[in-house]
Amino acid sequence: MGLTILNSVEAAQAFAESWAASLVGGEIFALHGVLGAGKTQLAKGLARGLGFRGDVTSPTFTIVHEYRGGRLPMYHIDLYRIKQESEAIDIGLEEYLPSREGVTFIEWPERIASLLPPETQHWELEVVSLTERVVRQLSETSESTSA
Repeated sequence: MGLTILNSVEAAQAFAESWAASLVGGEIFALHGVLGAGKTQLAKGLARGLGFRGDVTSPTFTIVHEYRGGRLPMYHIDLYRIKQESEAIDIGLEEYLPSREGVTFIEWPERIASLLPPETQHWELEVVSLTERVVRQLSETSESTSA
């Protein structure tokens, strides 16, 4: 799979913004990477590409933020605080997997690996330096896992 080098926050957002043009709803993006790798910056770009014009923030404490008002709704899920798949099921996250009406963007997807449908697009962000990241698509199946 190809890789892209991102050398700024703006480049990360523009990269994900470019994904939006071809989306029709039902897509799931699973973003793997360490804390601070830039997953939320990609979420900001994707939301902007879908036409959402408000603030996009990490849902670390609320688990899910829904962004509406663009061409498609976007569901931004941050599983950092989820320790077991059963917790995700208990709070109803399965309704977003997939959501046929919108796009689902998941940070820390390895926490619910067995719940992800086969069409999930797995992406990894690697921190190269303080300002540089490498992003690569791992696969389009839930069989991929990465820390």
